[in-house]
Formats: sequence, C-alpha cells, structure tokens
Amino acid sequence: MTWIIDAIRNAGPLPAYLIIAALVFAEDALFIGFILPGETAAVLGGVLASQHHLQLWLILLLVIAAAIIGDTVGYQIGRHFGSRILQIPLLQKRRPQLDRARDLLARKGGSAVFLGRFTAFFRAVMPALAGLSHMPYRRFLAFNIAGGTIWGAAVVLAGYFAGNVYLTAAKTFGPTVTIALLAVLTAAAAAWYLRKRIKARTGQGPAAPPFQSETPSQPVSLETNQPEDPQPPIRPAHTCTVP
Repeated sequence: MTWIIDAIRNAGPLPAYLIIAALVFAEDALFIGFILPGETAAVLGGVLASQHHLQLWLILLLVIAAAIIGDTVGYQIGRHFGSRILQIPLLQKRRPQLDRARDLLARKGGSAVFLGRFTAFFRAVMPALAGLSHMPYRRFLAFNIAGGTIWGAAVVLAGYFAGNVYLTAAKTFGPTVTIALLAVLTAAAAAWYLRKRIKARTGQGPAAPPFQSETPSQPVSLETNQPEDPQPPIRPAHTCTVP
C-alpha cells in the first residue's frame, strides 16, 4: 500500500488522476477493496487538491464516476457468474464477513448497497451479491448512484479539508509541532472509540430500575375474570316492624 501512495504523491497530475480512479474502480469491481487502498487513494487525492497539485472538481468527478462504474461492473459479474464467485479463495478466507454482508443484503435490500459503500469489505462484495440475488438493476443503480456520490464527495473533501488544516497549522506552529499535535489528537480519538466499544460489549451503563406494579395485585375471579373484593360487602340486617 505504501508504494502505491508514494506513486500517487510523486506522479504528475495526469498519472495521479488515472491511478486514483483505477484504484477506486478496482476495489468495487474486482472484490479486492479490502486489499487495494481505493478509499485511501481518494482521500490522498483530496489532500493533493488542497496543495494545488490536482484540481478539486476533477478529482471529485473522477472518484464518484469510478465508484459508480465499479459497482456496476461488480453487479454484472455477480449477475452473470452467480454463486461461483463465492468460491473465490480470497472470499472463502473471509467467510464470516461474507455471511454478514449477505445477511445485510437480505434484511435491507437496496439500502444495503448504499450502506455497504461505507465499509471496505462490504463495498467490495455488495455489488456482486446484489447481482447474484437478481436485484432489479434500476433499483440497484439508484442506491449505487446515491452511495457513490455521497461516499466519493465525503472522502475527497475530508482529504481536502485535512490538507488545508495541516498547511495552516504548519505555517503557524511548524511542521514538527503540527505532526505531534495530530498524533496526540489521533491517539485520543482512538482511545475514546475503543473505550466506547468496550463499554458497549461489556454492557456497562446505568442499571434499569426494578419493575414495580402501579397498582397492588388483587385476586381474580375465575368465573367473571374480574378482580375480587378482598372482603365481601357487609349487608345491612333486615328489620321487621310489627304494626
């Protein structure tokens, strides 16, 4: 992955555009998004745009188009090759993740195509699974365009704004202090995230108050299915008057 990033950074504008677009396309179309750094390349494209090495509007257009076209190719592969693609050794080694992706698709339908765009493994296999399940192409395309547009714009702009923040901070504090501050913030964010996940898994949190009935229980009559009076009513004694 490092050599790919170095190639993008050291290449001229045209090779950089082509490499970034190819990586984004390949991670969706060839089921290797968890190996090829397509998302990392898109973020790096945003960083290079912030440094005026690339045009922001063009890298946005290329990343979004490559994402949508890559998903479309993955869908067609799944539709034409069927369950045979599930026997690929690369996918068999990740069977639990693949089962989770299939379960998400079964539960969410077209929404899974959109949601899967934001997770590396799901982004790689969800288009093919949608084609394998014979999801109508128009339905797939609608969620594909929505997910590809939002994801592509988000990752490129994240890199663009991160690059601008770094450049501004480096001018003020110097590169060394800026890198140190970013490392501390990253470590703090990672610690907070891990602590949150640990609490969620261990079920820590305020205990629920014990259940209390709003009204005291009363015996119920089996014949009338109504609460019985705790004590029968006392009837007044009849008096007899003698004329």
